Amino acid sequence: MKVHFYATLRPIVGGKTVDIDAPVDASVQALVDAVVERYPDLAPMLRGDDGRVPRGVHVFVNGRGAGYLADGWATRISAADRIDVFPAVAGG
Repeated sequence: MKVHFYATLRPIVGGKTVDIDAPVDASVQALVDAVVERYPDLAPMLRGDDGRVPRGVHVFVNGRGAGYLADGWATRISAADRIDVFPAVAGG
């Protein structure tokens, strides 16, 4: 499954787009878990203390935030879906 990374995440994964092995019919959360397994340096940015993606991090499936999908982070995704991951941003 192709996953598109942005900003400070790109240097960690080595580019804009990376192929991630995810189980067939994986949930958004399972895909994030697969990303962290492959790139452990992303763990502090993509996993909170509770194991979930922190609030400031945005994972989009076909342009919609994972938290706003019908089944939220449990939404099933396929290789045909476009996945974009943006890091938390601060500033003003």
